[in-house]
Amino acid sequence: MKKIINNPSDFVKESIEGLIKSHPDVYAISKDNDRVIIKAKKSVNKVGIVTGGGSGHLPVFTGYVGKGFLDACAIGSVFASPSVDQMLSAIKNADNGNGVLCIIGNYGGDVMNFEMACEMAEADGIKTKKIIVADDIASASASEKAKRRGIAGMIFVFKIAGSFSETGASLEEVYNLANEANGNIRTLGVALSPCILPEAGKPTFEIKDDEIEIGMGIHGEPGIKREKLKPADDLVDDLYKIIIEDSKLKSNDIISIMINSLGATPLEELYIVSKKFNENLVNSKIINIKTYVGRYATSMEMAGMSITTIKLNKNLEKYLFAASVCPFWNN
Repeated sequence: MKKIINNPSDFVKESIEGLIKSHPDVYAISKDNDRVIIKAKKSVNKVGIVTGGGSGHLPVFTGYVGKGFLDACAIGSVFASPSVDQMLSAIKNADNGNGVLCIIGNYGGDVMNFEMACEMAEADGIKTKKIIVADDIASASASEKAKRRGIAGMIFVFKIAGSFSETGASLEEVYNLANEANGNIRTLGVALSPCILPEAGKPTFEIKDDEIEIGMGIHGEPGIKREKLKPADDLVDDLYKIIIEDSKLKSNDIISIMINSLGATPLEELYIVSKKFNENLVNSKIINIKTYVGRYATSMEMAGMSITTIKLNKNLEKYLFAASVCPFWNN
């Protein structure tokens, strides 16, 4: 294992401290819990937007705290859910008296702990609602969409909910728009090599040098299939067909897309993917109004990438592109 770290057990603590010292105008640590990241300057008179999840995926989850995004985030150990207490702290820190929307990736521990935290918050007089993001096409069939994992598509939901909440919209209104966005996202990825967890010191899975795995999860969960490495255009064609069929996108639909590195894959390779995917969209007469390319939801140093689409209408488009303050997002 080669990593630029100190003691592996301090990995999460020191990375959080570094994030805040690098961007003190955006992030702060909650006074009541050092695993809860909040805005440096708390917003008022708005619905609070909260998430939480394991470390090892930066910018997800903590990186998306900021104006027009999240108000607070609970962060667990590497690839591990935050505790109920951490999630409850995030909810309380985000609350302005207008209720809190919790946006949760569809992982058992995250969902269970947030459900308990929301019940405890409700007992303390804080109104809450939950959206469970399940955009990973590879993890379940369309008929069992509720079983799908939440991956890079959750960032679109964070952004739309966060920006809409800044307008003073009610909890019910923010929930409805975020839920609409959640229903319109699809993600599919491919892994080329594993990552190594700092305290484990060994790869999360094994894969041959000439193999790729379609649909592998961000924690090394099994994907759809393993196959031989192929040219980028052929790979993109395969992923494109699956995404379009599942999302039922058609001619003249308006979308935005995200080409996301899982950690180690460089921008040059992502732009090769973007080139082919955008060419396919043009051929299908699907209108892509913005392409996001970069590291948005990672898995330590895993090599690979994911492609996310979101079908837009005027309202979703307005808040996706609304101004925000976040070091990891460029409108």
